[in-house]
Amino acid sequence: MGTTEAITTGEGQEAAALLERAREAVDPELRRALEGLPGPMRRVAMYHFGWEHADGSPAAGSAGKAIRPALVLAAARALSGGGDGPAGGVPEGAVRAAAAVELAHNFTLLHDDVIDEDVTRRGRATAWTVFGLPDAVITGDAMAALALRLLVQDPHPAAAAASARLASCVIELCAGQQADCAFEQRPHVSLDECLAMATAKTGALLGCACALGALYAGAGPDEVEALDAFGREAGLAFQLIDDLLGIWGDPGHTGKPAGADLIARKKSLPVVAALTSGTAAGEELAALYAGPMAGDDVRRAADAVERAGGRDWAQAHAADRMGRAVQQLSRAVPDLGAAGGLLALAEFVTRRTR
Repeated sequence: MGTTEAITTGEGQEAAALLERAREAVDPELRRALEGLPGPMRRVAMYHFGWEHADGSPAAGSAGKAIRPALVLAAARALSGGGDGPAGGVPEGAVRAAAAVELAHNFTLLHDDVIDEDVTRRGRATAWTVFGLPDAVITGDAMAALALRLLVQDPHPAAAAASARLASCVIELCAGQQADCAFEQRPHVSLDECLAMATAKTGALLGCACALGALYAGAGPDEVEALDAFGREAGLAFQLIDDLLGIWGDPGHTGKPAGADLIARKKSLPVVAALTSGTAAGEELAALYAGPMAGDDVRRAADAVERAGGRDWAQAHAADRMGRAVQQLSRAVPDLGAAGGLLALAEFVTRRTR
């Protein structure tokens, strides 16, 4: 992977440990925030996070991988020199910022499930299928407000800049989601348009997570922007891998039907690379995308994407984006040995299988 050659498989274990530590540090803050919601919204939110069943009884479900809060904490640790403070050397207040990012992320998940009409998430029924569309959408809105309130009410000196950055990020990722939906109605989408959409929809929040960690570590403007750029590049690599899983992922791991993105005729990055390839396989894919997928069409579409070069392009571009991410990180942390957590997490999200 070019400049990421120093990353080894050992980072997989390190990333797992970082994610677990982030979950342990952030979940109590998240629970406190959600407990402040009015009853009906609190119930939807607690169900969505996996902490309650639909009837309100306690559940031992998963609240997700905690990738974004882990990035906040890892960035804060890398730029503050670590140490033996709370949450494993994380600067004071960074856990609250990590919780805010996780709330913003889950606001988008609640809305995405409605938009995409997804019926499962994290191995069980999505909130909108259990509580109805209005309650799911409104609870998502409330989560976005909660995220900003956590930062606005934080006495930390970085809180004002962090809340402004998160608010701008939410607007950007909403624009990315809107573009993603619009692409489904358009017969032609360029690869540059698709890359810009993915950067806004996925890269923006990962970049914001890293930038907030830098802010809470007291970093200067150049370091904050470099961490934001690192997260954006890693986020685009993340989206490329996610798009590959949307076509070729194992349903037993992804929790979604095989070829889910093809069934929905999504203009994902591998698909758009194939559609714009100028190949016969690309034309075949365009013909399949012109009508509803039925019978053997999903398998044929996946095969067409691969023969048109979409799969290879996405894999190669993900590696290239990771190389760019490491270059950006080195601007803020010249000694990459001090940024091992960030590198491990970036490697994790681009090597995952689910």
